[in-house]
Amino acid sequence: MKKPTLKAPKLKAPDLSAVKGGSRTGQSLLAGVAVLGLVFGIAELRAPVAQSSGEAGQRTTAQVERTSLVCPMPMQGAVGSTSLTLFSPEGGTGSAGTGVLGDVRPENVLAAQNPVRPAAGPSGDPSGQPSGQPSDAPSGGPAKQAGAAFDARVTLAKPGVPVSGPAANNDNAPGAFAIATGNLAPGFTVSQTTTSEQGATALSGVRCAPSGTSFWFSGASTVSDRYDYITLVNADSLPAVVDLRMYGDKGLIDNELATGIAVAPGTSQSLALNGYTKGAVTDLAVHVVARSGRIGAGLHARDGNKGADWLEPSADPATSVTIPGIPADVTTAHLVVATDSSDDADLKVQLSGKNGWYTPVNKESIHVKAGMTAVLDFQFTQETRDGVSALRLTPSDPKRATAPVVAGLRVDRENKGKTEATWLAGGAPVGPRASIADNRGGQTTLMLTAVDSDAKVRVSSSAGASGGTPVTKEVSVPAGTTVAVDGIEPAGLNGPFAITVETLSGGPVMAARQLATNVKDIPTFTTQQLRDDHATVQVPQVAGDPGVVLK
Repeated sequence: MKKPTLKAPKLKAPDLSAVKGGSRTGQSLLAGVAVLGLVFGIAELRAPVAQSSGEAGQRTTAQVERTSLVCPMPMQGAVGSTSLTLFSPEGGTGSAGTGVLGDVRPENVLAAQNPVRPAAGPSGDPSGQPSGQPSDAPSGGPAKQAGAAFDARVTLAKPGVPVSGPAANNDNAPGAFAIATGNLAPGFTVSQTTTSEQGATALSGVRCAPSGTSFWFSGASTVSDRYDYITLVNADSLPAVVDLRMYGDKGLIDNELATGIAVAPGTSQSLALNGYTKGAVTDLAVHVVARSGRIGAGLHARDGNKGADWLEPSADPATSVTIPGIPADVTTAHLVVATDSSDDADLKVQLSGKNGWYTPVNKESIHVKAGMTAVLDFQFTQETRDGVSALRLTPSDPKRATAPVVAGLRVDRENKGKTEATWLAGGAPVGPRASIADNRGGQTTLMLTAVDSDAKVRVSSSAGASGGTPVTKEVSVPAGTTVAVDGIEPAGLNGPFAITVETLSGGPVMAARQLATNVKDIPTFTTQQLRDDHATVQVPQVAGDPGVVLK
């Protein structure tokens, strides 16, 4: 049966000349009310718009359509080199998308306001070298009006295969930002890896993250031989104002220079931390807060010739914290725990072992005073090491409230008297899925920790940027243990590859990826966590209600 077509009646202002005593103003108001009544009548007569599945008021899952990430300044020195690797897992639906990465510069930030597609690019070329500029910006958009064009340094053409390219080759290289749209947006990830010989031969790695307003780092220092820098990157079109709140073993460090730091749109800054602490402080927790605007923040540490790396950003303060990614051959570890609360925290310390969580001898607990930092040191020998591990902090008395904390763990590896360090942090579960790019043949270790209960996960390795056969396997992780996953390197690998972890059951599961190689007998390594890629979002179901215009 053919549905009747509802035609809107022609609107005509009613004749109110017969209304006695009506002024011109009053007649105009009455006419307006009558016309509105006709309009609302049309709203009531229109056929309702078809609803999506689900009842009104319930929430449904939708795929993200755009993902933006910010990478810190490389901090590579004059002789270092940095690679930037982009990846998006398969499974995204919708239109064919674009993934581009470029330097944070005012003109690039302006051009990125429009969803543009590069005219040409590497399209899977392992070199990652761009060959064209965006060409389809809307004719009236701000990018074209300003004569701006997005200068893509690396372009990702399709899901399932990573692509890599170099950062700017100077010691003042800016931060970078990347944008993915369409079917490349869900799970889009970028890794930045730097090889440097400035002060210490080291690998420094960082997982690029969305711009935000709050970032925690635990384990910084301003003592002699420590060169710690905060990097601030504004990849937005609005200015940002940032405060650095630093906590030491005597509490919050008051310094007017650390407040009101202006970061202009499309700019990057590196700030030496020792200029903000009024003297040497051994163990610091730093809270980077954007009081206006949004920024990307990082903290890079170099300890003389003993090692250098980015401090992994910590999860938000919580009463229980798990730090994954402790390597099997660790020699020493230095734990820094902090709270910005007005209450103390009493925490039980545990390590994951082959049979579950256990309490290390003479390291059973740590007490953190209100608004301060506290530390705990670990020494490991071949006899005391129990393979790859994780560290967990939980309330000493579960029945007693304790302050939320953040935690960072410096771990050191040694070879022939030479050392290298990396900084781990309290993390978050991988959730349904998480990916990380820039994994390398013969240098990659994936560590999985089941925090509360037995878990099963699926681990998938992509093809290499220039070739290889993807690999998928299921891994069981007993509760309280950390498992190093073997056999995930793609066959015939050529170029960097990506790893994706999916939780199938149990958990929660935390994951960390370590890159490690010896350079001139120095056991260089860097470790980054895999975190929930938030490929989907929850949106409410809605239903047409013409009555809202009357409410």
